[in-house]
Amino acid sequence: MKKDLDRFMQENNVDALWAMGAMYNNPDMVYFTGIHHANQVDLFKIRGKEPLAFHFVDMEREEAQRSGLEIHAYDEKYPLNAYLHQTDNDLLQAMALRLRDVLTDIGLTHGRVAVSGWENLGTAWALLNKVRELMPQIELFSFMQDSPIRLARMTKTPEEADHIRAMGKVTTTVVGRTTEFLSSCPVRNEILMDKNMQPLTIALVKQRINLWLAELGADNPEETIFSLGRDAGVPHSTGNPQDVLRLGLPIVFDIFPREKGGGYFYDFTRTWCLGYAPDGVQQLFDQVLKVHHQILDELKPMTPFKQYQTRTCQLFEEMGHDTIQHRYQLSEGYVHSIGHGLGLDIHENPFSGITASEDDILAPGSVFSIEPGLYYPSKNVGVRIEDTVYLNPQGKFEIMAEYPYDLVLPIKK
Repeated sequence: MKKDLDRFMQENNVDALWAMGAMYNNPDMVYFTGIHHANQVDLFKIRGKEPLAFHFVDMEREEAQRSGLEIHAYDEKYPLNAYLHQTDNDLLQAMALRLRDVLTDIGLTHGRVAVSGWENLGTAWALLNKVRELMPQIELFSFMQDSPIRLARMTKTPEEADHIRAMGKVTTTVVGRTTEFLSSCPVRNEILMDKNMQPLTIALVKQRINLWLAELGADNPEETIFSLGRDAGVPHSTGNPQDVLRLGLPIVFDIFPREKGGGYFYDFTRTWCLGYAPDGVQQLFDQVLKVHHQILDELKPMTPFKQYQTRTCQLFEEMGHDTIQHRYQLSEGYVHSIGHGLGLDIHENPFSGITASEDDILAPGSVFSIEPGLYYPSKNVGVRIEDTVYLNPQGKFEIMAEYPYDLVLPIKK
């Protein structure tokens, strides 16, 4: 949480944070500002002080001020045209000199400054290098994964959890509409048909999913996984748009929308068969569902998330499946981690897989997925079941949006 940010900065020898980019679709920025339509902003957080931000375009003044932070307009005190005149219209030099003056005025003239945010890589690289030349007492650097901001974001306030829970409601509403739509489709020769009595394709199903999400005020920036048969056995296959929906064919439906403008995500997966489930699919489904429920039952506060990955591998190996625990390059069996944190990013701390650190603890405020799966593309089958879980301030684990686990969706004959 934000209250822990200064401590994380001190523990990681960070004197200041510099987030670059817009106040939307930009997780580290939005964490401080909320979602507002300001396209180019520099936010500075000096350890022990409140964050402050500088926006570039005067017409975005009111949008930037809605963030509630201390906001300054660059052109009020640091007009770009004056720096361009000083540098004979050298834009890079002008912007770097302006930043030097800003950093000096806010008292950031030396120390370690961690840079983050979404910005054009070429522009940011050029500007940061030029600032380094002008201010050699400042060390500009970044983190691969466990930055102070990401560590602070690993636990959510109740208000943040409410945002995620609301997205869970949107998600399960759309999943419910999808089940109703599929169940109502007519069938010809074991193929679902659309209203024009043409074979129903993944592309048509996804069009409806995207429409329903938009109607409910959600973005779908990462694409939806709706994969059939062999593709269901490839965990991140989004599915072939031209594939038609057939009875008995396993479907992995993984949907992870977020609040419009770059807010909080939800993550959810169910595996379905339309009409009936072949015995082999039913067996894998029962095993995945058993592991899913067992891991949920075994969760304890303040434990390393990665210990549940080890436990998941143990359970699947006892059922006779290969797992990633002993073969990292694995294409069949249990091939991924048990879950990940989520919030302003779809994948964030705490992690449970090979990249997990000792800091990836299930602490009160954690929001994370539990998503065991078994994958056998050679047998045209994959199964995954996923819920998003919140460890609330009272130390209780709760699924943030309950939904049935039925494998078979009944189809109108």
